Amino acid sequence: MPIAPRVGICHHHDRSSFFITLLNKVTPFFLEYPMIKNPASTNTISANKILITGGAGFLGSHLTEKLLSTDNDVLVVDNFYTGSKQNIAHLLGNSRLEVMRHDVTFPLYVEVNQIYNLACPASPVHYQYDPVQTTKTSVHGAINMLGLAKRTRARILQASTSEVYGDPEVHPQPESYWGRVNPIGIRSCYDEGKRCAETLFFDYHRQHQLDIKVVRIFNTYGPRMHPNDGRVVSNFIVQALQGKDITIYGDGQQTRSFCYVDDLIDAMVKMMNSETGFTGPVNTGNPDEFTMLQLAETILRLSNSKSKLVFAPLPSDDPKQRQPDITLAKAKLGWEPKVNLEDGLKETIAYFKALLANT
Repeated sequence: MPIAPRVGICHHHDRSSFFITLLNKVTPFFLEYPMIKNPASTNTISANKILITGGAGFLGSHLTEKLLSTDNDVLVVDNFYTGSKQNIAHLLGNSRLEVMRHDVTFPLYVEVNQIYNLACPASPVHYQYDPVQTTKTSVHGAINMLGLAKRTRARILQASTSEVYGDPEVHPQPESYWGRVNPIGIRSCYDEGKRCAETLFFDYHRQHQLDIKVVRIFNTYGPRMHPNDGRVVSNFIVQALQGKDITIYGDGQQTRSFCYVDDLIDAMVKMMNSETGFTGPVNTGNPDEFTMLQLAETILRLSNSKSKLVFAPLPSDDPKQRQPDITLAKAKLGWEPKVNLEDGLKETIAYFKALLANT
């Protein structure tokens, strides 16, 4: 018994007529709108499609602003745990910016050619609130972003931290120093999470030939810091502006080195665009060292505050000294900080003064 032809299947003559008709219709379209070239071979399309995890945070928002200013396409990914939409509100009108609410502990499927991995709460108040999630963000987040970089062959930069050095016995700290970290203390969720993330980055580099970059960020300050993040600069400024006592932990002789945010962002971008094969890690920070007492007195003077200094016990595992050796950054990136502490504090105080006036 003959089988009837399926509905919708054309005979040979019908197919030929169909394709001739289709060709006649589409040919004028391609003549009028020629095919767009590969982004790598034309200047009319942005070659850089950049993902910033934690892009609505303090550092992330400044990095977003910097990259948009040089005509890159930027995808900001943030779960807004410590990041704020307000930090990037002034950028939302830029057609090159996309914003996605996403937690990096879950995989992400996007197409990019550069990844800045900044996602992780960075102040003790925030990272100690949910220490298990903090470790997950550093470790699972690194695994997921490295997996994304592996699939897309993107260059990926890890925002590591000076906390990998712990309470150092070497001063200042060079990149070759392995650190002195308590693995079971209240700060360990952050310190060891970041150390594990570095391990993962270098293992992916060795095992999968990923193009990685690692920067170790020392204390950074500037506009858009969270007013209640527990970091010393924001703490002192907010207390001074509100006329409250300034709380100094310990005797105030412990030291820190403070880098203004614009300098730090400049270092990160230079590292991302450094020569292939140079992985770091690279210390990024300002080597000028100040005691907590010096910082408090400078902020009191610049803010014209009448606040008084009060002393409280030093928190557990709080390092006594922290100062970067930036010899490598100078040699390989041609970078060193330009903004001195007083000038940076003036900008930061002005930001917090405006912020407090509107709350």
